[in-house]
Amino acid sequence: MSTEVVVDRAAFRRSLRHELEAIRGRWIWLVILGIAMVVFGTAAIAAPFIASLATAFTLGVLLLLGGGTQLVGAFWTRDWSGFFLVLLMGVLYIVVGLLFLNRPVEALEAMTLLLACGLMIGGLFRAIGSISYQFPQWGWIFVSGLVELALGVMIWMQWPYASFWVVGLFVGIDMVFSGWTWIMLGLRLKHLGSHIGHHHPPRESVPPPAQA
Repeated sequence: MSTEVVVDRAAFRRSLRHELEAIRGRWIWLVILGIAMVVFGTAAIAAPFIASLATAFTLGVLLLLGGGTQLVGAFWTRDWSGFFLVLLMGVLYIVVGLLFLNRPVEALEAMTLLLACGLMIGGLFRAIGSISYQFPQWGWIFVSGLVELALGVMIWMQWPYASFWVVGLFVGIDMVFSGWTWIMLGLRLKHLGSHIGHHHPPRESVPPPAQA
């Protein structure tokens, strides 16, 4: 059993190294992508209301595209037994997308309310679960659950006024962290390329000539 695990880990490492080698020459584009995400994320944090509206419009457009795709797929497979279900989903996507585009402020209020409820429920379950099972390092999970619960309560208490900044702020923070992740990955790939470039393969030993 242990031999199989070692073999699987070795195969996974070889596969991962092969994938990294495939994108090693494009590390600069990863860094550029990361810098752009950090810049846009910082702008979203500085102007959370504009970022929130942009998020609502983006979700509306994506919902419209998804609904149109669902409708096209439903009519292509109209002989399928789930035709009406797919058709209903497509119509629902389009209606919600139109609501997002026509009423972005109300859409932000709904999104913020759902976010607050999700944070409160998730934080409560995380805190209760950590106390119930008390697995190793359960204290950190308990504290993170309390922080998540408190954050959800704060957003709930400030709703609907929190709708003007919560979504944009969260999107901006996520973009900043994701951007730095891409930057670190690109720089790591650059370092990997220079390390491989300076690593010369061992020379083959030439046997000495046979003496007569």
